[in-house]
Amino acid sequence: MTHFSSMTLVEQVGQRLLVGFDGTGLTDDLQYLIDTLKVGGVILFARNIESPDQVASLCNAMQKHAASCGLPPLFIAVDQEGGVVSRMKEPLTLFPEGAPALGSFEAAQHFGRTTGKELSAIGFNMDMAPVLDVQPEGFSGIMEKRVFPGSPGEVGTRGVQVMEALEAEGVLSVVKHFPGIGRTTLDSHLTLPELATPFSELMQADLVPFQVACHAGASAVMLSHIKYTDIDPQWPASLSPEVVKGLLRGRLGYKGVVMTDDLDMKAITCDMETVAHQLVNADVDIALICHRSPRYETLAETLKTLAAKCPEAHAVATGRILALKESFLQKGPA
Repeated sequence: MTHFSSMTLVEQVGQRLLVGFDGTGLTDDLQYLIDTLKVGGVILFARNIESPDQVASLCNAMQKHAASCGLPPLFIAVDQEGGVVSRMKEPLTLFPEGAPALGSFEAAQHFGRTTGKELSAIGFNMDMAPVLDVQPEGFSGIMEKRVFPGSPGEVGTRGVQVMEALEAEGVLSVVKHFPGIGRTTLDSHLTLPELATPFSELMQADLVPFQVACHAGASAVMLSHIKYTDIDPQWPASLSPEVVKGLLRGRLGYKGVVMTDDLDMKAITCDMETVAHQLVNADVDIALICHRSPRYETLAETLKTLAAKCPEAHAVATGRILALKESFLQKGPA
């Protein structure tokens, strides 16, 4: 595995980018993202998927290209939660009712093991799942069809069961959307939702599943694009020092990899230079950008400039990513 000290600054910064692309094969632009921008990971959507065989060929080609450039293995990610958010379709096993139907240990294990085994077999090594958001009783929000049933503690337990089952099959689990979007009725793809829920209430409910997951050794956490005004009235969670450095890393003691949700969402209204500054200020490791645009290059250039100004913070963030790749991608299924 490539080590931080032997990498160029461009290679180090590239590890902090997890990006989407257009096409179903190793296009010229995808090669450029890997060999020139040195991205650390890619995420596939419906636009990249035709069949399991095609995906397997694509994943293999991407990893071979990264290796030929002397780069660490790529994170190759997909959103496969079951239910309404399932990028891979049949002949993979579908779980049409999603997380709401995973109300037992056996159901959670079956989903995690089956999904992990099938994703790993075609080249994925990261699943943006499970959702650890809590749906308040009697509340109908945008996450209604994507959350586990039960109390906050039960949501955490089911999430950890899915997380551990996925990882036992060689697929890294990314728990989301910290610190919880189960109370939201607005879609952060379209606008910036704000929640004024008191912090004390969040601690008793929304944050409980994430505490459970952190205690169980969650490998990676995805942040939400929600502004929690009682925690940070200025920044959405994905760019907030109060949420990430203060709450997730400080109060909850989380030491693993932290990534944003998709920075293309309408909830993010600032430019990529500002985003880069906030990622450093907040102690966020990976920027997720799902649609090809000049934002990729702008973010990379700004992070490169900031790495020269804040070398210690950059080294810590990149080091977390490389350590996860070394420990997990080399380990393989249990």
